[in-house]
Amino acid sequence: MSLFNKMLASVGIGAATVDTKLEHDTVVPGGEIRGVVEINGGNVEQRIDDIYLSLNTTYVKEVDDKKYTASGLIDRFRLTDSFTLMANERKVIPFSYIIPADTPLSIGKTKVWIATGLDIKNAVDPTDKDFIRVHPNEIMDSVLQAVSGLGFRLREAECEQAPYRLQRRLPFIQEFEFVPTSGPFRGRLDELEVTFYPVSSFETEILMQVDRRARGLGGFLSEALNTDESHIRFTVNTSDIPHMQQKIQSVIQRFS
Repeated sequence: MSLFNKMLASVGIGAATVDTKLEHDTVVPGGEIRGVVEINGGNVEQRIDDIYLSLNTTYVKEVDDKKYTASGLIDRFRLTDSFTLMANERKVIPFSYIIPADTPLSIGKTKVWIATGLDIKNAVDPTDKDFIRVHPNEIMDSVLQAVSGLGFRLREAECEQAPYRLQRRLPFIQEFEFVPTSGPFRGRLDELEVTFYPVSSFETEILMQVDRRARGLGGFLSEALNTDESHIRFTVNTSDIPHMQQKIQSVIQRFS
C-alpha cells in the first residue's frame, strides 16, 4: 500500500499541498509583504527540496513582428532549506518579503501575483498563486495626480518588452499612456507616455515621451518622420511633491 501511495504521490494524487496566506494583499513598490505558507503532507512522507516565493507579472513581447503575452519574473525568494514532510504533517512557515522597487503597479492591464512552489524530487510540484495589488508610492502617486491635474486621462497602462537602450534589471518596462482631454495641452499634444525608474524610496527617474500634434505641412512631415516626439529624462524626489504639478507642466511645456 505504501509503494502504491508513493506512486500516486509522484503524479500528484495524495501528495503534499501548499497554501499561502497573506496578511494583506496591497503594497507599494519597495514595501513589505508578510504572511505564512501552510504545507500539508499527503498520504506518504515526501522530501521537500525547496520552497520558494516568486513575484510575477505579464508583459507584451514582440518576436518577428508578432506580439504575444509572456510571463515576467520580477523576483524569486527562497524560504527554507530542504526537509522531510511526514504523511499528514502540517507545517506553517511565516515569511516577510520586501518587493523590489521596480515592481510594476496594478493599474490598467497589469496584474502582479506571488507564486508559491514546492520542489519535490520525482513528483509533481505543488503550487499556489495569490494576486496582490501594487499601489503607487508617494512620489509615483504625486506624478500621476499631477498629470491628471493637467487635463490628461490615462488611456492605457501596460508592461511591454523594453528596447535594449531602456532595459534595466527587468526585460520589460511599464508604460502609462495619457491623452489630453482638457487643460493647457489639449489640441497641442496627441499623447504623453510616462515610465518610472525608481532610484530609491525618496527619488525616481522619469522617462517621458511627448507626442506633439501635427499642425500644418511641417507638422505632418514631422509626424511622418517621427520627429514630432521628444524623449525626456528627469528626476523627481519627495521634496518636489508639494509643487509636482508645476514641475511636470514646466517639463512638458518645453517640448510641446
